[in-house]
Amino acid sequence: MTTELPLAGITVVSCEQAVAAPFATRQLADLGARVIKVERPGVGDFARGYDTTVHGLSSHFVWINRSKESLALDLKAPEAADIMDDLVREADVFLQNLAPGAAERLGLGAERLRGVNPRLIHVSVSGYGSDGPYRTAKAYDALVQSEAGLVSVTGTEEFPAKTGISTADISAGMYAYAGILTALYTRERTGEGACLEVSLFDSLVEWMGFPLFFTRYGGSRPVRAGTSHAAIAPYGTFACGDGTDIVLAIQNEREWARFCETVLARPEVAVDPRFDRAAQRFAHREELEALIHAVFAAYTGDRCEQLLAEAQVAHARQRDMSEVADHPQLVERGRWRPVDTPAGPIEMLLPPVTMSGVEYRMDPIPAVGEHTAAILADLGRSPEQIVALRTDGTV
Repeated sequence: MTTELPLAGITVVSCEQAVAAPFATRQLADLGARVIKVERPGVGDFARGYDTTVHGLSSHFVWINRSKESLALDLKAPEAADIMDDLVREADVFLQNLAPGAAERLGLGAERLRGVNPRLIHVSVSGYGSDGPYRTAKAYDALVQSEAGLVSVTGTEEFPAKTGISTADISAGMYAYAGILTALYTRERTGEGACLEVSLFDSLVEWMGFPLFFTRYGGSRPVRAGTSHAAIAPYGTFACGDGTDIVLAIQNEREWARFCETVLARPEVAVDPRFDRAAQRFAHREELEALIHAVFAAYTGDRCEQLLAEAQVAHARQRDMSEVADHPQLVERGRWRPVDTPAGPIEMLLPPVTMSGVEYRMDPIPAVGEHTAAILADLGRSPEQIVALRTDGTV
């Protein structure tokens, strides 16, 4: 087991809030980077107040802010510019997702900061990018999902829906993370820093590739079908007699025949002219689904899954979020780890990439300004200066 994480020695300064930028920097912190999170004095990142469900802390915040240091700093205060310049001189990465134009007004734009530190990788995460007609538009996740077309292909024909997670934020955060790693790698070869821009809109439109090309060249969008499929049957959710929801995804004739014989116990259905080919099954989907629902109503979820496994038919249990935490695939593989928070220890999931020789960093989630004094001392501020900065509200 190696003792040093891959990004040990990398320092990230992040004027971050909400989800996209903090999600990117948490990935860097997991791999050993020092992440200094710059927050508003007192209230901090407004995502701290989204809810109070994790022992009084926000579920969003604890998810994406472990292993960071919190510096409480009023970026508009006169002394803030010198503090930020001192931080940036020693940083490898500066990341911000402030309101459009705010970074430039605060002296935190790419051109000026890379003048302070030419090796700096400057990253700006925004809703729609730094130019174009939407550059100043509000970019909350549901709004970007709507503009990018995700809502148009999610849900049912009667009820379009946004996704239940912050998909636009997450996509931008992951592209920012990947871009930063690429820029760090390039700097190792060239010695040059870089300026990166990532927008929620561009990131999510990239993820919309299938429905976008399907619609642009096919003339109409894919049908909104809930958990069902726009062209395949049986495909979707079916309820067992004990209330367990089972999702089927039968996509070839061999599976279909095994399903009829072993699960439905009616092998003749496989050769019924209404159901003997994929196109016919979809054309008679309502009749087919009624038949499956009737059979599944006599099964418990466990019995149904046993038969589906015996038949080697693709399936899943549609789990409520209350079941996922205890999912056997997570529990048996030891995916949960303890992490300290200002409200006491909680359990968090390991990052999804397993890397040989690397044990991910899973350090505490910081309180607002928890590391302010230590960071300022590292920057050469005396105890008297730190007290003065606290007194005038700068930190």
